[in-house]
Amino acid sequence: MRSGRYIGVMSGTSLDGVDVVLAAINDSVVAQQAAYSHPFPHALKKRILAVCQGQQTTLSEIGRLDYELGTLFADAVGGLLAQTRLNPQDIAGIGCHGQTVWHEPDSETPFTMQLGDNNRVAALTNIMTVGDFRRRDMAYGGQGAPLVPAFHQAVLGVADEKRIILNIGGIANITTLIPGAEVRGYDTGPGNMLMDSWTWRHRAEPYDKDGEWAKSGHVNQDLLAQMLSDPYFRRPAPKSTGREYFNMQWLTTQLDNFPGLKPEDVQATLLALTTVSISEQVTLCGGCERLLVCGGGARNPQIMAQLSAQLPGTEVSPTDKYGLSGDDMEALAFAWLAARTLAGEPGNLPSVTGADRETVLGAVYPVIRRLP
Repeated sequence: MRSGRYIGVMSGTSLDGVDVVLAAINDSVVAQQAAYSHPFPHALKKRILAVCQGQQTTLSEIGRLDYELGTLFADAVGGLLAQTRLNPQDIAGIGCHGQTVWHEPDSETPFTMQLGDNNRVAALTNIMTVGDFRRRDMAYGGQGAPLVPAFHQAVLGVADEKRIILNIGGIANITTLIPGAEVRGYDTGPGNMLMDSWTWRHRAEPYDKDGEWAKSGHVNQDLLAQMLSDPYFRRPAPKSTGREYFNMQWLTTQLDNFPGLKPEDVQATLLALTTVSISEQVTLCGGCERLLVCGGGARNPQIMAQLSAQLPGTEVSPTDKYGLSGDDMEALAFAWLAARTLAGEPGNLPSVTGADRETVLGAVYPVIRRLP
């Protein structure tokens, strides 16, 4: 790959901010040099949630969101450049994932949609940008997700230990790094998404800090069993999902059979849904010696404690302990994927996504830098 500094930009399903990282990348090293979190405007978040959850919208609204998100991502890159006192000329490229508003890989006409106009990102930052990473994999029959397992393999795989990398964002997903076996990876189900939505509805707070509200409640085992009976959890990999499936409408339907539950008991049960659905999949994969956790869920002590209890004999640790920031993992991955795209190297793993071949991912949005 072309050695240089790359910027990764990630806005996940939790919509809790735009994560931006700076990394020095070559064929053998990915060294994070800086990180910046850009605030996500609340009004914009509400409009995106309306689209993600299937409310009626218009082409005009989709276009406006695409424009505004492109501007937001460019502003986030500008914040990182200001923090590091770097110029656009110092950056080899940006990997901008975009904001997923719909993901439907299993329909008769499979598609995925990430908004955030990368033409604007390239024009406003004056930096070559790579975006639209998922659709090339889908064109070859893949799920288009998850894409981060290729990065996990490159930076966390070892030859003498069974490891599973767990990302708990809005959705939770795992990557299996088993010596001598193909890398596998897929979405296990909800991560923080349903817990965050329930917290916002009942406490007007964006998330349950440290899982303390969930800790105050009691798990309703009947509700948990009903939720775990959803067909998604029994589907074999490859599989991926998102807010278009696991949303407040899904939760409301689940609660119809359980009137009068205390809100904190629902929260406790949602946390158990996340951890049990993860631990069941880890066990089905044959288990591991280390479960390395990244994403916002790694900072929730209740999640980490439950995973440790449900997986005896497995070390459950944040990826930070092994030199990679759990908060910045996905943004780092898309900086790395951008470097691979610009080098003409494949970025997907067919064993993960189900695509019928490896392929270069994404579209490139170049810039012409005028001489001073």
